[in-house]
Amino acid sequence: MSKDKNRRRRGFTIIEVIVIITIMGIIAAVVVPRLFGRIGQSRQARALADASTIAGQVEAFMIDVGKLPDTTSLDFLRREPSGLGGTWRGPYLRNDEALLDPWGNPYVLRVPGEKNTDFDIVSFGADGQPGGEGEDADIVAP
Repeated sequence: MSKDKNRRRRGFTIIEVIVIITIMGIIAAVVVPRLFGRIGQSRQARALADASTIAGQVEAFMIDVGKLPDTTSLDFLRREPSGLGGTWRGPYLRNDEALLDPWGNPYVLRVPGEKNTDFDIVSFGADGQPGGEGEDADIVAP
């Protein structure tokens, strides 16, 4: 008879399963929002680091060529613009993905800069629009 009693107690009761699922739900409700907040912060930190790297390459372009092109696009770091007379020593970045921020939007060159004298490298954040707060805030480097 004790074998039958042990056999029946091997599984979980429905009450035990409900309690475990409830505890897991509470833990998830507390932990998941904090993790998503960290993801947004890490994207912003990466965007600032990438924008600073791009700014360094724009400065290298300026040293080689002597001026900035009249564009907001940073394609001149990957492909030689016409009319430079052989002074372009690029490509200044390894691939086209380096011109995209962590949200998949292109970085923008702003000349003259609002934060810096010569130029700014700008990511418009998660929403891809100027302005915003939190993860949508603009990131400007250098």
